[in-house]
Amino acid sequence: MTDLTAHMLELGRRARAAAQGLRDAPAAARTRALDLLAEKLKAAEAPILAANAKDVEAARANGMTEAMIDRLALSPARIAGMAEAVATIAAVADPLGVETERWTPANGLDIARVRTPIGVLGVIYESRPNVTADAAALCIRSGNAAILRCGSDCLQSSLAIAALVAEALAEAGLPADAVQLVDTPDRDAVGLMLAGLDGAIDLLIPRGGKSLVARVQADAKTAVLSHLEGLNHTYLHEAADLDVARAVAVNAKMRRVSVCGATETLLVDRAGAERLLPAVAADLIAAGCELRGDDEARALVSAMKPADDADWTTEYLAPILSVRVVDDLDAAADHIARYGSGHTEAIITTDAGAAERFASKVDSAIVLINASTQFADGGEFGFGGEIGISTARLHARGPVGAEQLTTYKYVVRGQGQIRP
Repeated sequence: MTDLTAHMLELGRRARAAAQGLRDAPAAARTRALDLLAEKLKAAEAPILAANAKDVEAARANGMTEAMIDRLALSPARIAGMAEAVATIAAVADPLGVETERWTPANGLDIARVRTPIGVLGVIYESRPNVTADAAALCIRSGNAAILRCGSDCLQSSLAIAALVAEALAEAGLPADAVQLVDTPDRDAVGLMLAGLDGAIDLLIPRGGKSLVARVQADAKTAVLSHLEGLNHTYLHEAADLDVARAVAVNAKMRRVSVCGATETLLVDRAGAERLLPAVAADLIAAGCELRGDDEARALVSAMKPADDADWTTEYLAPILSVRVVDDLDAAADHIARYGSGHTEAIITTDAGAAERFASKVDSAIVLINASTQFADGGEFGFGGEIGISTARLHARGPVGAEQLTTYKYVVRGQGQIRP
């Protein structure tokens, strides 16, 4: 057995033992740990920024793009945002022990469906050190132990944050091993997690690029909750209000181009294209966005570059947007079904009937009406934070907060019934 294998198996054993302690702890103790963590994040701004500076310096030296560095870099405002997210998670109603349904069938049994932790979660993610805080907080709130494996590019930042998590847990009287960070950049650690650490991991959650998610889905020996790429669409219906279309399209693409909620393709109704597209395109170009359009879109906006087939399937995570003119709402929905990743889609329209038909017809995890796709975020949904946006169709879909990290059991109460 290699030293790394032994180390990882020990992490698994400690997580499994801590999971029971966290499950049995009162909700108030978990809340206390989260309140402490929020305070510690704010107080440790300077050492967190110093650790993050090392990560950013190394990333630049290794040729990381500025869009990806934007995901990696922390600032006082972003650290304050992390602390605020943890505090919000602390204020979320504890999901454990909640009865989601209760009934009595003909046999007289009192049957309740009750939320319970999943157990031990293995979270594998890239670039974003804030995920360390978000994932830790959501696992604590939901009563799950966690083994976190960040990308090597954010290891120093994540180590600084994980140390605060351990302190907060211990001070709240909870097992510090309830949240553990893999402290080595060795890629073999991921393979060991995918194998399940000798049964210690109950659920794997990958959060990162397409290649990471594909590897986890292909190689995992345990259940996976997938977070696929955000190949998102904003559709300008023929009845769109021009001012709303302009504001939403620019925000959906350019607020932060590196997030998974950024719009990557703009679809425009043919009947409204001449009225809508030139002004929207002008705003996007003025904001620094490169546009790549089909022939009809380019006929209306000469500054567009030609789009090819690859553009409809590319998550740019950069100030680039593909643009297509479509026949109608049905054609827009067909394009989304063919090219989208099932993440987030938006329609801009003043036609309430068209909006509801779009919401019904488009089968993505999140569908917005007259709002930016950048609202695809657990914090914006009131979850405090998220461990990712699930594009899966089973268990959890959309932003995954504390409630979505629980499963359930049935508690059946009788009065001596026996089955005939």
